Amino acid sequence: MFTGIRELTADEDTREVRGANDHVTGDIDKRPLRVAMVVPPYFSIPPGGYGGVESVVADLTDALVERGHHVTLIGVGENGTKAELTSVWPRPIPERLGEPMPEILQAALARNAIRDLAAGPGLDVVHEHTGAGPLNAVAYAELGLPTVVTMHGPVDEDLHTFYKAVGKEIELVAISERQRELAPSLNWAGMVHNAIGTDTFPFQRDKGRYALFLGRFHPNKAPHLALEAAHAAGMPLVLAGKCAEAIEKDYFEREVKPRLTSEDVVFGEADSQDKRRLFAEARCLLFPVQWEEPFGMVMIEAMACGTPVVALRGGAVPEVVVDGRTGYICDDPSELAGALRRLDRIDPEQCRRRVAEHFDISGLGAAYEDVYRRVLRGKRAGVESQSRPRRGYIDLDVGLDRRHGRERQPAARGSRAPLSNRVADRPRSAGAA
Repeated sequence: MFTGIRELTADEDTREVRGANDHVTGDIDKRPLRVAMVVPPYFSIPPGGYGGVESVVADLTDALVERGHHVTLIGVGENGTKAELTSVWPRPIPERLGEPMPEILQAALARNAIRDLAAGPGLDVVHEHTGAGPLNAVAYAELGLPTVVTMHGPVDEDLHTFYKAVGKEIELVAISERQRELAPSLNWAGMVHNAIGTDTFPFQRDKGRYALFLGRFHPNKAPHLALEAAHAAGMPLVLAGKCAEAIEKDYFEREVKPRLTSEDVVFGEADSQDKRRLFAEARCLLFPVQWEEPFGMVMIEAMACGTPVVALRGGAVPEVVVDGRTGYICDDPSELAGALRRLDRIDPEQCRRRVAEHFDISGLGAAYEDVYRRVLRGKRAGVESQSRPRRGYIDLDVGLDRRHGRERQPAARGSRAPLSNRVADRPRSAGAA
């Protein structure tokens, strides 16, 4: 029996691919995982005010730590989570939100931090929440690390082209079924709805008079439609949200400001405490989106406070709001005012229950853990399949030698004769040069 070539075991083959990360061992289906969570450089985790991505990452990070995993945030500013923080910027830079260069710099700085972590305590997976970060996936693969990417934004033409170009280098996670439906050809690893800590939002049954708009002052969010609907229903509107970028300022001046009345209130950007009070006291949240909304965090935040949502159908809205039970879904802006007049039919406790049962962070950590483990199992299976052809070629090589009437001399354990020697030893066919 030929014993000169020893087949690598699955564990040995995996360590060979991991390279600098070869000291991360154990059963990936059971043991705690080591996760690097890469976030944009604009806000701290969690954010003090605006920052939907950062809020989700903060909750996810804490949920994973509570489940026994080790998480390192690669971000900026001070750490408000239970994870460790590797800060690659001296301070948050919200004033540069929308510029391309911070995302590029963050990708370069994060890559260096990931290499240090892989060479030190070790890592299992990189979870990207940034724009340019997925371009590092090839470099992470050389360390044996898969790159999971949550698609927080819409699947527009640019993003679709980008994620299609990187292909199977990354493992995409959708935040709604609708988001995944819009781009079925991308390399989806799963879908995980965003979530919140329901208990951190105050429940209030008795509401005020006003309707609430909370979001960016942007044409896609359409606060001008919220104003028109509230006025038609005889309600004042409180508008709270970000108005910092050029498109937001221009839209506010053209579409929002001319529609304001003396009863409306432009609150400005609400911090985490302000928005909880506004949600709890509001008669409803108006959500007249004009685009394929990827998820809509404000909807579950409002419902957690017992506040129904009146929305236009778009994106993930039908996945979040139960029409007639936790709010109303309208197909045309002209229907919004009528829905506002039927708010007394909505039970605030049903709104709260919907969030607790379907969008609470208690399930967020488990859902992403499942994604990580499935991705790691797929990576391990790929490594094992790559090792099998090498074994097959060895068997073929030995079989050819035997067919020509010769047995090889056993080689030293783990070694192999040079290819040139083996070829030179074989008989040449007639006419061979």
